[in-house]
Amino acid sequence: MRDLTIGEAARQSGVKVNTIRFYEDRGLLPEAPRTESGRRLYDGAAVGRLAFIRHARDLGFPLEDIADLLALQGQPGTSCAPADSLARRHLASVEARIAALTALKGELTRMIACDGSDTAHCRVIESLADHALCAGDHARLAEVAAVPGVSD
Repeated sequence: MRDLTIGEAARQSGVKVNTIRFYEDRGLLPEAPRTESGRRLYDGAAVGRLAFIRHARDLGFPLEDIADLLALQGQPGTSCAPADSLARRHLASVEARIAALTALKGELTRMIACDGSDTAHCRVIESLADHALCAGDHARLAEVAAVPGVSD
C-alpha cells in the first residue's frame, strides 16, 4: 500500500482526521512521517492500527486498555491471558452499567405511571421534588450507568 495522506487514512479506517491526531498525541498511533512540505503520510500498518483502535472504541474499551491491547498485539507468541483479563474486566463494567440502567428504567417507568391530569398531581414532578417518593437510591446508579466519554 502506498503512503496515504491523513484524509485518505481517515476514510479507509473510519477514524476522523482530528481523532487520528489525538491518537498520535496519546501515543496510540506512532507519529506519522512527514513529507518535506509537512504532510503526514500513513502506510497500511497505520491504517490497520487505526481500524483496530476504532473497533475497540466501538466496543467501549477505554483508551488505556486499548493501549495495553495494542502492546499485546505487538507481541505475537505471548500469552493472551492479559487481553482476556482486560476483556473480562470490560464485560463486568458493561454488565454493571446494564444492571444500573435496568434499575433506572424501572424507576422512570414507575415515575411516569400517572393519570396525566395536571402538573399539581404529576408523579414525575412529585418524584423529582421529593426523593423519598422514589423506590430506591438511584444517584449511584446514574453514575454507574453513565456512558464513558459522555458528561454533563
